[in-house]
Amino acid sequence: FSGYAIGGMASALLGAWLVADYGWKIMFYIASIPLFTLPFIWKYLPESLMFLTKKGETEKTRAIVKKIAPEQQIDSQTTFILNEPTVGDEAPLRALFQQGRMFSTLMFWAAFFMCLLMVYALGSWLPKLMIQAGYSLGASLMFLFALNIGGMIGAIGGGVLADKFHLKPVLTTMFTVGAIALILLGFNSPQAVLYVLIAIAGAATIGSQILLYTFVAQFYPTAVRSTGMGWASGIGRIGAIVGPVLTGTLLTFELPHQMNFLAIAIPGIIAAIAIYLVNLKVSVDAKALTQSGTSDTPLTKKAIQ
Repeated sequence: FSGYAIGGMASALLGAWLVADYGWKIMFYIASIPLFTLPFIWKYLPESLMFLTKKGETEKTRAIVKKIAPEQQIDSQTTFILNEPTVGDEAPLRALFQQGRMFSTLMFWAAFFMCLLMVYALGSWLPKLMIQAGYSLGASLMFLFALNIGGMIGAIGGGVLADKFHLKPVLTTMFTVGAIALILLGFNSPQAVLYVLIAIAGAATIGSQILLYTFVAQFYPTAVRSTGMGWASGIGRIGAIVGPVLTGTLLTFELPHQMNFLAIAIPGIIAAIAIYLVNLKVSVDAKALTQSGTSDTPLTKKAIQ
């Protein structure tokens, strides 16, 4: 997922280099280039092991596992099973609200909405906000570069911390620290300090958004995982629409510099509270642990029939 941040850094550097001479349209022409990679992605991107196992695609599963873990003794007699509890209703959308998952589902939706609001508010308006604060266009685009560097560091570093402490406390802390960094951006600071604060804000917005997908994927059973992620992301996209519109409206009011960043920081606090309130006791991992009495992952490595 760091590719997202790398793309953001590339766009900031290209924008600083090209926009002054060729205008803003050049960035949209460049943005069309990745479309040509779609045939390669379609051909070479593998499906998830859990999905293939659920569909009974044993040969494809076996081939992927051999690449992932060549030391495993995988042969034609090896089969793969899912060690997961039932999800309740057959309708995936209703299942998101069953077996005690309703409140946590709503909290995920709130966190996605607030996080994407911040991501797109900063991604769309950070250069303008910094220009308003007195910085040049070139310097302001480099702040966007720092935002995406922070996003990459936040995704990788947050992932390492989540493996050790779990995603819930890591995300709660990241959102809180990010909100504080955004508030501090509204005050006059040395340029080096501003770069650090913006990088922290990037870690807490872009990085946290990436980790949120992982949290949702770990929370729901396989049968409704795509539905859970799709709905959470879809609700988040409403925030992605609201964020740039809200920030643009705030700029028209010509409010003090501090107020603009405070307005963007408030959703971070709300997202932190939402993640803190997610009930891990109803997650798929907790249920699998309770029902099986083991700490196996949902995909058992292999079962010999």
